[in-house]
Amino acid sequence: MRIALLEDETEQAQHIQSILSESGHHCDSFPTGQNFLSAVLHRSYDLLILDWQIPDMTGIDVLESVRAQLNWPIPVVFLTQRDSEADIVRALDAGADDYLAKPARAAELGARINALARRSNPDSEKEVLRYGPFEINTQQRVIALHGEELTLTDKDFDLTLFLFQNQGRLLTREMLLERVWGLARDINTRTVDTHMSRLRRRLGLNPENGFRIKTIYQRGYRLEAMKAQDQAFDVDEPARAAND
Repeated sequence: MRIALLEDETEQAQHIQSILSESGHHCDSFPTGQNFLSAVLHRSYDLLILDWQIPDMTGIDVLESVRAQLNWPIPVVFLTQRDSEADIVRALDAGADDYLAKPARAAELGARINALARRSNPDSEKEVLRYGPFEINTQQRVIALHGEELTLTDKDFDLTLFLFQNQGRLLTREMLLERVWGLARDINTRTVDTHMSRLRRRLGLNPENGFRIKTIYQRGYRLEAMKAQDQAFDVDEPARAAND
């Protein structure tokens, strides 16, 4: 997973990053709440780890900003020296998913993060997934629309599955390249744009089928389930698709 860590003490941050790296995760560390929020709101992360006491704001303030501004329920873990029952209750009530006291114990931190990952993506182990008129068979690697099998390349299938499993979430081009293509961030992101334009047509992502790929200017894409009013009047996506 891609994890964002809020930790102002350099040694602590390096220790936590080392634990996460050994577990196969990528972790970016930020020393202030403002830097952390800017990154989280403009990049794509799978999970957040927050300290409580940081220089410019509290971890609770950061958590409340994340829940108010991020458009999907990203898992959040508190990792802090504050371990009173009142603090734990306050963090959980504010929207945290888990709470750990420092110092971080490698095995426990890794296990809790893996458990949160499973809970945040309950469809990951299902063989057949259904999203409105779309049916995705993850074992046979087949996607059907209204019961009719679609003709897709292997990469189109991988991209479609990732989009539906993360619908409503901003996905940057860099993240899509990493997760779907397995490429480093310095690869030309036009590859993603080309595939997105093609998927809009091949999948029939339009008002009639209830989903659309929304382009987020200079940031990436988001698969959205369309509401009734969106389906009745949608001029945004066809125009964007024509310009891709």
